[in-house]
Parts: sequence; C-alpha cells; structure tokens
Amino acid sequence: MAAPCDLRFDCGRICLDLAATSGAPAERLTGDGPTGERLTGPDQLRAWLVGAGLVPRGTPLDGVDGGWVGRFRALRDLLRRVVHDELRGRAADADLALLNSAAAAGQPPAPCAVRTADGALAASLPGPPDCAGLLAAVARDAICLLTDPAARAQLRQCAGESCTLVYLDTSRGRRRRWCSSEVCGNRERVARHRRRTTVRRGQDGSAGQGLVTGAEKFSAEL
Repeated sequence: MAAPCDLRFDCGRICLDLAATSGAPAERLTGDGPTGERLTGPDQLRAWLVGAGLVPRGTPLDGVDGGWVGRFRALRDLLRRVVHDELRGRAADADLALLNSAAAAGQPPAPCAVRTADGALAASLPGPPDCAGLLAAVARDAICLLTDPAARAQLRQCAGESCTLVYLDTSRGRRRRWCSSEVCGNRERVARHRRRTTVRRGQDGSAGQGLVTGAEKFSAEL
C-alpha cells in the first residue's frame, strides 16, 4: 500500500510497519544513524500514526515534535533488533527488558464511537494522545506478535538482495517471498532480466568469435 513520504503499511502488523520506516540493516542500528530514513520529521510521523491506524483520521496531533520523532525512532530500532534476532535465534535480554518497559510506560489511547454528520459511526479519541501511550501500543503489539506461536511462525524476511524488512506471510501456501511484489519483487525481476540479457550477449559474442576464428583458419589453409 502506497502512502505519503514513502511510508508503507503492508507488513501485517503495526510494529512491523514501524520497523519498515528504516531501510538500515538491523546490525547497523546502533551506529550514527540509519539509512533509508522515512521518519524524517514531525509531519512524516503524523502521517505514519494515521496510516498505521494508531490514531483515527482527524485526531489533533499538534503536540508531535522532534522529541516524538526521536522516541519513535528509538523504539523502531529496538523492534528491528529484537525481531531480527528472534528470527536468527533469540533477542538479547537487555533488549527484551527495554521492549517490556516501553509497553508498560504508558496507556494506549482508548477510542470512542461517535456519530458523524451523515449518521455513520466513526472512531475518535477524547483528546490529543500522548507519546508514551502510542509507543506503548506499538510495543504491546510487538510483544503479542512474538509470544503468539501461530503469528510468529508467519514471520518472514524479504528475499530482496538488499532488503531487511520483515513481514507476516499470510499468503496461501506461505509462498510470499517479497515485502512488496511491486518494490522488491519487481527489482528482482528486472535484475533477472538483465542477467539473462548479459548471458545471451556473452554467448552471442563467443559464437561470433568462433566464426571469425574459423574463417581465419580457412584463409590460412588456402
């Protein structure tokens, strides 16, 4: 699913969608800063909060500032480490403690059902959400995912050569290979086509050289 600021919401869980806001390899997330950064400022974070469904559309988000961005990036980097480490074996106890702390540090906002002008029901928050509560909602989603054997068994890392995104594979037969067929899947198809074209050109060149060599030999025999 496309979204503003190159945000993506196709990983299957809110916590994985947050992890997808950075393209940096998980093992490099303790460095000076991630590459492929999508949470570049408050506007991008507001767009992500709405797109991920953490807050209903129309929720006042004037309080979102650079401090919020830094806290969400920190949780994202923690999530990426924990998820990737669990896929490879087990996450560090210190990282699990941080995740548990984030989950308990705030109360996720409780939506209310309100009647709109056209008579339909819509979700709304009674007031502006606080950062700790939204972070707690994401952290709790991650804990539910990692402690649910059925959901955890669906975790897959994208087969793209340079992609580190993790998603839930809910496809029939569990055959999904890419975080996105339109993004990584298309890149792989293009790369495969280029490899085949290069091989064919090499074969054609070798055949041509063989013909020239045969002609030269024939001339020499004359």
